[in-house]
Amino acid sequence: MPDSLHPRDLPPRRSGRGTKKAAAGAPRRSATAASGIHRFLRDEIVSLRRRPGESIVEKQVAEAYGVSRTPVREALLKLADEGLVEVFPQSGTFVARIPVDALPEAGAIRKALELATVRRAAERATRSQIANLQACLVHQHEVELARDANAFHQADETFHAMLADVAGYPGFWTMVQQVKVQVDRCRRLTLPSPGRMGKVIAEHEAVVEAIAAHDPNRAILALDLHLDGLLVSIDDIRSAYPHFFSGAPDERLPH
Repeated sequence: MPDSLHPRDLPPRRSGRGTKKAAAGAPRRSATAASGIHRFLRDEIVSLRRRPGESIVEKQVAEAYGVSRTPVREALLKLADEGLVEVFPQSGTFVARIPVDALPEAGAIRKALELATVRRAAERATRSQIANLQACLVHQHEVELARDANAFHQADETFHAMLADVAGYPGFWTMVQQVKVQVDRCRRLTLPSPGRMGKVIAEHEAVVEAIAAHDPNRAILALDLHLDGLLVSIDDIRSAYPHFFSGAPDERLPH
């Protein structure tokens, strides 16, 4: 029996009769099952495979993973604490809409942490770490050519995680991931957009060049421009996806 569950071990989301088939090797320990189901549902919500306002049927999730409702309920409660689902006792559980009012603060926290990270990375990066960052850029070019928006998102996440590792501040990226979860849902709404991936890669390249030159001030400027350059109007997004958001569109979205 596995002690932990990786999302790849879980079956894809199913509907109808398909949800009744238990996942092969599904975990039986409640805590382990709850953790794995939480990770998988969280990924589906953030990637918009489960869209804002969509119903999540506890029974169907339990049957899909071959577990009781208890670990599913635990996973959903954790997602509710993260603001990703809403539980209405008389109506059911639904994917939460994206809270517009929370986005500016999330962007500000991310910028503060990542600017501190990139400064430290530029001060201490080794030749092998710089080579790894450059290899990540090569991979980004590959997924850009493949026009794979999902793979590009993952490559982008990897790049920023690598910056934290180079800085010796991996915990900073963990905190960034926690605060930017709603922003990530907005990012998925903008992918793909013509020229967007190439622009992001060029900005990443400027960051790596500054780190390779061990120039902290230049690295901070490059990353600051990168984060500011990813601003997208909330009004534009809301007009295209009006039912995906809650709150007032009076700010610009830090991406």
